[in-house]
Order: sequence, then structure tokens, then C-alpha cells
Amino acid sequence: MTQRFPTLVRGLGLVVANCIPLVGVTVWNWDLWLLLVVYTAEAACSVLLAATKALFAEHGSPGRPGQHEPLHELREKRGGFQVHSDWPPIYPRNIPFALMLLGVWFGFIGPIVSIYVLTVGPPIQISLGLTVSIVALLLSQAEEFVVEYIGTSEYRDVSAQELIRTPAQLSLVLLFVGFFTLGGSRAGRITLLTGLVVGKTLSSLYRFYTDHIGESSLSVGHDLSDHRPTSEPPPELTMPDEAVEASVVVDEKSVILGSLSAIGFALVSRFTLFVASAFVIALQIGNPVWIGLLSIIILCIAGSHMLSFYLRYGTIEYQRRGAFLVAYDRVLESPQWIAKVGPETEFSVINAIVDRLRGTGRLRIDGIDSVDQGSVQFGPLSDLDRAIDTLDLPVHQTDRPEQDLTTIAAAGGLVLFFLAVPTGLFFAPGVDSGTVYASLVIVGPFAVIHTGILLYVALSRI
Repeated sequence: MTQRFPTLVRGLGLVVANCIPLVGVTVWNWDLWLLLVVYTAEAACSVLLAATKALFAEHGSPGRPGQHEPLHELREKRGGFQVHSDWPPIYPRNIPFALMLLGVWFGFIGPIVSIYVLTVGPPIQISLGLTVSIVALLLSQAEEFVVEYIGTSEYRDVSAQELIRTPAQLSLVLLFVGFFTLGGSRAGRITLLTGLVVGKTLSSLYRFYTDHIGESSLSVGHDLSDHRPTSEPPPELTMPDEAVEASVVVDEKSVILGSLSAIGFALVSRFTLFVASAFVIALQIGNPVWIGLLSIIILCIAGSHMLSFYLRYGTIEYQRRGAFLVAYDRVLESPQWIAKVGPETEFSVINAIVDRLRGTGRLRIDGIDSVDQGSVQFGPLSDLDRAIDTLDLPVHQTDRPEQDLTTIAAAGGLVLFFLAVPTGLFFAPGVDSGTVYASLVIVGPFAVIHTGILLYVALSRI
């Protein structure tokens, strides 16, 4: 009973914070638009806190088949780092889930609601009651984060994937309230307003109860479309007892150059294509503000993917420990995968473009139990043959396909053909700039895909 008393006090505080809008409805004559402002601010804070919580979650996240989060390659990272000695470590594997949550809300839901409130609704008058209501709801969430999540080490028992429940719930509340604002004359009905506030309060209280006191009987925490698990045990590995006999490190320049492929794949995503199209339109209009803003967004996308790729592969040291080969991350101080080396271990050469350009090399190792895919990358290494000898690996074939000038010439010619079409539009007489930019927006994505494939074919046979 004594252990539950502080939890019940916090639950009471949550009820009080959620009921302040009820005072606004009954005493301060609030309408639906003010409720929408309050719940929008609460939902935005909830998303920010959930994304922050996700960074500290220790359990693994199984994800969803066919779903790729931003910076998806970080999902494979093991280990974490501490930004402060009194705080739990941040796990890079959770960054994709935090970015996905932030992207969905602040890139889609938040702007739509904000534009709806500012353009369709009446002017919002900032008052003391409105400020108190918003601050109370934000403080209740901040208190839960500091006292419950961090203070009682709840982060040890959850995954990043689980932590989207509360933001999803509040987003549904926003849609519900926004739907009723379309009714116009119904916005002033005190019964409707009171019902919305009470319903929101009961919903928040139910979520608090299932999180801290009892079990949910409605499976609210699961995806509505299925019942796949949202959490799995922490994926950290146990280092072999054998001492380090030999070690080699990756070639960092090859890793950075190889990140260009990750940036290329990022450019064909829906969001990046939308930003690129908006950038082309901004160039056509000649608006320097939008050109600068969209340029910064594109640079941030490219920079984040380069940094993510480097963190995935560029901080690895390969160690030979007895019968085991360990990929050890020097920054996170954690093994990423462990392979037992023997006659049954399968090695194959990866014909990477970067390796052909820089003279480095890498291998693929199959049959690894410590990773979901069953295969891992070994390298890139500045001298692959020397690394194999240093680590005493049973690899006897490291040759890549021979140079093929015919393939290079054919693929290069087709690339020039694809590039000649948009280039010709710029210099063709009688074609206005609007037509050129519109053609690039429509045809550009298809040309980029085909050109990328042909460039890969040509560069892989250099």
C-alpha cells in the first residue's frame, strides 16, 4: 500500500491537470477551438517526450515486416553511450524509432492541425487560464518522465517500439476534437465540450492505470492491425572469455565514401522526393527563403545518413579471440556480432564499388547466429589479404570480377543518353523554364533510378 501511495498521488495530479480544461469550459466559456489548442500542445509535448524516452529504452524492438524507419541501418547497432553519468545510456538502435515518431507528427499531423486552427478557426486569444491549462498538462508529462521513467528505471523494461502508444492516443483525440469543430454551431454546446474533456481525462487515466497499476484488458498498447510483439529482450552480446590475439580496424575513408550509396537510397524515399520537388519549384519561383530552407533540409538528410552509415561500419575493430571473430565497436564499447571460425564458416568476396576505386576489400560471412539476417560484412579493410593472415581466417579466394571495358562503355553510354534528355530541355529554344522544371519533377525520379542502376553496373566493373 505504501509503495502504491506515490503512484496514486501522481494519478490524482494527472486527473487534476486533465480537468483544468473542464473549468475552462464551465467557467471561462471555452469553445472547441481552445480545446484543440490545448490538446495540440499536449500532443506535441507527448511526442517529444516519447521520442526522448525511446532513446533510453533497453529492450529491443522487433519492428514490422516491410517497414523501414529513418536511418534503418542503426537498428543493427548494439550497445549505448552515456551523455551524463547520472542518466541511463542512449542506444543508437532506438534513434530510427524516435525519428519516425517525430517525422510523422511534426512533418504531417502537427502542421495540418496548426494550419487548420490558424486558418479555419477564429483568432485564438492567449489568456491566463489557457496558459495554466497547457502548463499543467505539460508538467504532468514531464513529472512522469523524470520521476517514473528515469527515477524508477522503467526504461529497463520497455522498447522504443512500445513508446508510441501515448502519442498515438493523443493524436486520435486531436482528430476527434477537430472533427467536431466542423459542426460550427455545436461548438458552443457545453454538454459536448464537457463530454470531450471527461472522455479525454478517462482515457489518460486508463492509460496511467494500465502502465502503473493493472493490466490492460483491451490490448490498447498493441497495433490495431495485428498482435505482433512490440518488445524483445535486450540484444547485447556476451564477449568471449578468450583474450584478444590479433585485431584490425576498418578503412574509415572507404566507409565514408561508401555512405554515398546510403544517401542515394535516401533520395528515393517519398519524403526526400517531396522535398526535392519542392526545392525545384522554389528554384523556379526564385524565393530565396524557401531555397535556403529546403537546401538545409536536404543537407541535413544527406548528413544524417552519412553519419549513420559511419556509426554503423566506421567504428568497428575486428578481433580474433580464440576460435571466435568479434566485430567490436570502439565507440560504444560493445560487440556487434560474434562468429565462430571453423571449416563450416562461409566467406565470400563483396564486389563493392568503393573497394574497386580505393583498392580496399571486404567479405561477407554467412551463418552468423548473433544477427537476424544470418550474414555480416567484414571490412572494408585497406589490405584484405593481410587482414586475413593477421586474423588467421580460412579464406583462400579474394579475387573480384575482372575489369570489363565493354560493360563500362555500354552502361556509360546509356547514362549519357538519360542525362541528355533533361539537359537538352534547358537549352532547347522555345521551351519555358516552367515546362522544364515540371518535366524534371515528373520524370526526374524515374531517370534518377535508371541512371543510378547503370552507374552501379559501370562502376562495379572498373
